[in-house]
Amino acid sequence: MAKIDPNKLTGPQKAAIFLMLMGEEFTSEVYRYLDEEDIKRIGIEIAKIDYIPAEAVKKILEEANIEAKEMMGDLSITPEEFLKQSLLKAYGEKGKEIYEDIKKELGPETFKKLRKLDPKTIASFLSNEHPQTIAIILVHLDSDLAGQVLQLLPERIRSEVLYRIALLNKVDPEIVKEISDALEAELQSVGGALGRKIGGPERAAEILSHAGRELEDELLTEIEDENPALAEEIRRYLFTFEDFLKVDDFAIQTLLREISTDDLKLALKGAPPEVKEKFFKNMSKRAADLIKDELEMMPPVRITEVEKAQQNIIKTAKKLEQEGKIVLTRGEEEFV
Repeated sequence: MAKIDPNKLTGPQKAAIFLMLMGEEFTSEVYRYLDEEDIKRIGIEIAKIDYIPAEAVKKILEEANIEAKEMMGDLSITPEEFLKQSLLKAYGEKGKEIYEDIKKELGPETFKKLRKLDPKTIASFLSNEHPQTIAIILVHLDSDLAGQVLQLLPERIRSEVLYRIALLNKVDPEIVKEISDALEAELQSVGGALGRKIGGPERAAEILSHAGRELEDELLTEIEDENPALAEEIRRYLFTFEDFLKVDDFAIQTLLREISTDDLKLALKGAPPEVKEKFFKNMSKRAADLIKDELEMMPPVRITEVEKAQQNIIKTAKKLEQEGKIVLTRGEEEFV
């Protein structure tokens, strides 16, 4: 199922969540104004929903200028059942056909299970498969997940896989089923890789953040000697840009004197409103108003650019902390 990131919602995802919030009756009426391809695009997103984060609901309702109390929907049914019922209300038997087409495009259950795995795990399973097989599997994954998997595949086959994806039009359902069955057997043979993910750098960082700052530095230094990339990945999870909300005003003011305006603007472009306000209140009114104006005029930027700028600021903050100039508070740390 698709993991919904409230800060990276696509148009079809927004439409899917909005329609679920508004209910079957409203949705069936909307379908009548859409062509079949648009319905399928939105329907695929509805069927992929596992859960809807509260932040995503808030963002979509704000965009639509609707208060929560005005919602007519009932979210007690599953997304797939909601999709099916709304299509049946709109088109009767024709709606059933559209629903079945959407289910086919989503692919077999094995492909749905794959969507729950991290990109590295998927890439390791696919690395020895034929490029055509990999291409068929990747087109059944979400674009962002498929892109990450493609990046992790062996260099010798990446361009070939992309080439075959570009040439794909329609694939015989029997071939898709054969690929799914073979993949399922392979996954099971290596000990249930489809199980719940319980470790990884993020989990390591979560545990480490409760082990004390001194031990944190010691263990990360040891890991860095063995695997610098892994140590850096764990560090990224240890302090996020949103964690600046917990940092005192003096530290923010000190940080602002050390970072570039370009990094700050990019970082704030993708930050939640409360984080933006945290930085704005620690600037002069003139400086804050200037950056606010520039943010409003700034064209859309890539998420990767925002994340890079945020990481630059976090690195500067950590450097200042190491120098004893500021303290980066995390969680419920106490001071005496």
